[in-house]
This record gives sequence, structure tokens and C-alpha cells, in this order.
Amino acid sequence: MQTSKIIAALLGPTLMAGALSVLLNLSAWPGLVEQVSQNPAIVFLSGFQLFVAGLAILYYHNRWTAGWPVLVTVFGWIAVLGGLLRILFPLQLFKYGLGAVQTPGVLPAVAVVLLAAGAFLSYKAYSRE
Repeated sequence: MQTSKIIAALLGPTLMAGALSVLLNLSAWPGLVEQVSQNPAIVFLSGFQLFVAGLAILYYHNRWTAGWPVLVTVFGWIAVLGGLLRILFPLQLFKYGLGAVQTPGVLPAVAVVLLAAGAFLSYKAYSRE
């Protein structure tokens, strides 16, 4: 449980900060994705960062037990798979990313889910049990 709390203490606030950034800058995201589409090296390099972060989470926390700690493991696997996709297919991901950003409601919905998950993980990490 201690490992779960340590990783949640890092992951929760990070998810919240990212989600809040998206929600506060919704109108800028199509332009940001368009700029990144002109430079696939950014996607490629960010894939390595995400992949390594996911591997680190799974190395210390690959637990499929009942309860909230499984959320940490799920985010670890999402990071590994997301990073691997960015490394293997940096050019092909642009059309999907741009399509998702331009579809009304998708980006705010994802941001709200990540904000809620981050808040939950933060609460579990920083609360006394």
C-alpha cells in the first residue's frame, strides 16, 4: 500500500495539472496539435518519456488486486502503451489526435475524467488511513 500511495502522490497532482491546463486553454489545443503535427520528433521523444514513466510505475506497482491501487497499475499500462504507440507510429498519430481535438466535447470530457482521477489519486495519496 505504501508504494501505491507514493506513486499516487506523484501521478494524482500531475494528472490534475495537465487536465486543468487543457480545460483552461481549450481554444488553443487545435493550434497546438497542428503545430506538433509539423514536428513529429516531439511526438517521438515524448513517447520515450511516457514509455519510461509507465515502465517505472509497472516495475514497482504491477498489482491487479481489488481496490483503488489498481488505478495506479492501469495508468502505468496506459503510459506504456501510449508511449510505445508514439515511438512506433509518430507520423500516423497526428490524424487521430487532430480529429479528437477538433471533435466537439471530446477534449473537455477526457480532461474532466483525468481531473477526477487525479483528484481521487491525490486524495488517496495524501489522506491518512
